[in-house]
Amino acid sequence: MKKSLILVAAALSFAATAQTYPTAKPISIVVPFAAGGPTDRVARDLAEAMRKPLGGVSIVIENAAGAGSSIGSNKVAKANPDGYTLLLTHIGMATMPTLVRNLPFKVESDFEYLGLVNDVPMTLVAKPMIAANNYKELATWINQNKGKINLGNAGVGSASHLCGLLFQSAVQVDMTTVPYKGTAPAMTDLIGGQIDLMCDQTTNTTSQIEAKKIKVFAVTTAQRLHTPALKDLPTLQESGLKGFEVTIWHGLYAPKGTPTEILTKLNAALKVALKDPDFIKKQEGLGAVVVTDKRMEPAEHKKFVAAEIAKLSPIIKAAGVYAD
Repeated sequence: MKKSLILVAAALSFAATAQTYPTAKPISIVVPFAAGGPTDRVARDLAEAMRKPLGGVSIVIENAAGAGSSIGSNKVAKANPDGYTLLLTHIGMATMPTLVRNLPFKVESDFEYLGLVNDVPMTLVAKPMIAANNYKELATWINQNKGKINLGNAGVGSASHLCGLLFQSAVQVDMTTVPYKGTAPAMTDLIGGQIDLMCDQTTNTTSQIEAKKIKVFAVTTAQRLHTPALKDLPTLQESGLKGFEVTIWHGLYAPKGTPTEILTKLNAALKVALKDPDFIKKQEGLGAVVVTDKRMEPAEHKKFVAAEIAKLSPIIKAAGVYAD
């Protein structure tokens, strides 16, 4: 009898919490990457757009980088499922199951999927002093410098790491991969010429391209982009790498077991944010496309990630890289 009363009390407590959510304390969105990077920027823009539909609650960003994005993701997987700790991450959600050995959680069963946020194209960029001004010249330069090329990325498991692996495979040239602790230091070294190439998200490269601090050769999408700074860029498919297409996406997650009423409130707030003109404008300014299709629904979001895991797992296994 006593145990039954405890369970009933706990259930009533959860129900009361769900009804008053989110008034108890600020919501924390964990970003499993360094501050200042592209995912961090998306998270901060999204937090601002979700504040109003959530009643003006304070939403703070917490950066917890490392181990192929698994450190920050694990923090959310193990968090109290009360709706006050969320995860904003990118395609790493689909690469972790293969990339990270002894992953301390299960991507498909230890999270509540809230919906996708955006699709982000990638750009192939290079140090400003490289002796190439278009992709044809770059391809020649790559072939002439085999064994000497440094290809930077934001760390093992990052979007730029995945794109770099795919690019090396497509051009059939092995390059020296240089992982950094975040996109910002990698970009600093690219601008300074310490590394030669990088394949990174438009959210990080667009401003540097506009300032002419780096050279850009192509986008990784199937069609050309419409953003002002990148509209004249060819795609890598146009440039001769048939079938090369990489798009990074960001999604929002909560710990498994978060009450349904809270999940419903969060998904509703996400949908309002995705229609917010200011949020859309900020994302477009970064070259990102805000999601408007059925992937903003939790079930479709989860189905999409499962398909991405199936697609990317063979590529990562073939590369033989891991984030321990």
